[in-house]
Amino acid sequence: MRCLSLIGVLVASTASWAADMPGSRDLDVLPRFPGARIVAFAESAGEERVYPQGAIRRISGKLRYEQQVQTKGQLTSVTYELPRTHTAGEVFTAAREALQAQDAELLYWCEGRECGPSSLWANAVFDRAKLYGSDDQQSYVLMRLAEPQQQSLLALYSITRGNRRAYLHAELLAADAALGEVLPTPATLLRELRSSGELRLSRQAEPSPAWIKLLARSLNLDSTLRVSLAGPQAEAWREALVEQRVRAARLELGDTEVPGLRVTVLR
Repeated sequence: MRCLSLIGVLVASTASWAADMPGSRDLDVLPRFPGARIVAFAESAGEERVYPQGAIRRISGKLRYEQQVQTKGQLTSVTYELPRTHTAGEVFTAAREALQAQDAELLYWCEGRECGPSSLWANAVFDRAKLYGSDDQQSYVLMRLAEPQQQSLLALYSITRGNRRAYLHAELLAADAALGEVLPTPATLLRELRSSGELRLSRQAEPSPAWIKLLARSLNLDSTLRVSLAGPQAEAWREALVEQRVRAARLELGDTEVPGLRVTVLR
């Protein structure tokens, strides 16, 4: 009888762990990682949010970061506790890649201590104390969804706490008004280029002054990187980048048939 009682407790405990928060649901655009469960969920209309595009610091009692995206709209947030068999980094990467496969655009991406203190992300940005953990074990990305949801932002934050429990937090904000042009940071473009080996800028067919400057700054963060430029206006992009002091020897021309602009690392 004692053995049967113990089995019953273990089964009940497992079932309890596997249960989602009542009334919660996944985001339509983000597939759930196998074995994850929802531990926090919220929806609200007319919510105003500020999403950092730079490391967070608190100076004289105020949050500081290089850039930000501030908007208002319908907010849906969901926090997952992750299975012990996978790291927060693994799940974060799977989520980011799933969104990029839907042509979501990276606006900011940081890893570890370069993001700033985890305590500020947990309490000041997302207002979820459960997300406070090791500064070394955090990742954050801000993305803009592709058409027809181009007025929506999605923020992902993953963390491993001191007790080794790992979490992934996701926020989807559908803006009430048009977002307009929101540029990624140069370091984010370089991180994406190094990570995947290419940038797919399908909406950047024509070289614009803002994007020429941004791409040149990104490439000049690593002067050893050589890339191929592909797209109908690849040659115009190359000339414009050379004018922005990117060495011509680092830029080759590729296929002109691809949409927009594609930047590929040459090995």
